[in-house]
Amino acid sequence: MSNSPLPWQAELASAFRSPSELLAYLGLENSPHPACDGAAKDFPFLVTRAYADRMAKGDPADPLLRQVLPAAEEMLAVPGYGDDPVGDGAALAAPGVLHKYRGRALLITTGACAIHCRYCFRRAFPYADAQLHKSREDAALDYLAADASIGEVILSGGDPLLLSDERLTALLCRLAEIPHLKRIRIHSRVPLVLPSRIGAGLPSVLSGTRLQAVLVIHANHAQELDSTVDAALSRLRGEGVTLLNQAVLLRGVNDSVQALAELSETLFLQGVLPYYLHLLDKAAGTSHFDLPLAQALALHRELRDTLPGYLVPRLVREQAGQAAKTPAEFLAADSN
Repeated sequence: MSNSPLPWQAELASAFRSPSELLAYLGLENSPHPACDGAAKDFPFLVTRAYADRMAKGDPADPLLRQVLPAAEEMLAVPGYGDDPVGDGAALAAPGVLHKYRGRALLITTGACAIHCRYCFRRAFPYADAQLHKSREDAALDYLAADASIGEVILSGGDPLLLSDERLTALLCRLAEIPHLKRIRIHSRVPLVLPSRIGAGLPSVLSGTRLQAVLVIHANHAQELDSTVDAALSRLRGEGVTLLNQAVLLRGVNDSVQALAELSETLFLQGVLPYYLHLLDKAAGTSHFDLPLAQALALHRELRDTLPGYLVPRLVREQAGQAAKTPAEFLAADSN
């Protein structure tokens, strides 16, 4: 049997790993907004070529580039921004298991991603201590099996779709053996940033057990959704995988009604239903992406006036210790 990497693995191995390399590829060597090497050392740089190919050459304000380019603002210590903005640490219920909300639990399957987004809320997550290594799998699954109120398991990370087909198959089969589980939900940027990973085998892996399969992609801008992504999503839909999207509201990326409406329309054309629009999780190093709550609410109101209701994602914030995501209008009421 050949030990050669699969095409998607080879593509990931060829990803850009320095800001200067990507900027040169985009013709931005002399950009007025250079990357910050210090920030890249603190949180390593990684961008796939498939994702870079959707960036506009010569445009330092490209919304995809802004999501991945290290910035000097990341080095600032800003009050209210910390290493665990959503209370993951307190929710660690068993090795690799986060249990925040009734009826569902989350598995930290890996610390690996196919892209390093600069707004990431798990930039400082202690993956070495808290992810689901195979040696910890029995304890994690025992925890899930012991709580009959859990009907849905969420695979997160890192990015769970960077696990091999074999590893995913084995994990999903073990989860399917727990009788009270109904659904498996997977959160992933891979269909967007490494669509070659969604080959012939993976969709059938995700739908190959009795558990209903839901995939939540993380698209923030319509420019991320090209024909290669559409083809990957089509393969998933063809295997009966339900597709949802959650976006993050990001300054300089999608902070306009036009950008948000175009994102929803493009998602729906590609068979994906808009689900959540998250207010920024206040992770250290991400404050330059944040928008004031009043501005976010005004954008969302105008979006509701622009689109049919089924294309309007819910504007929410995840708050540590809360029993569910908090609708943004509740936050506004609490501040008055």
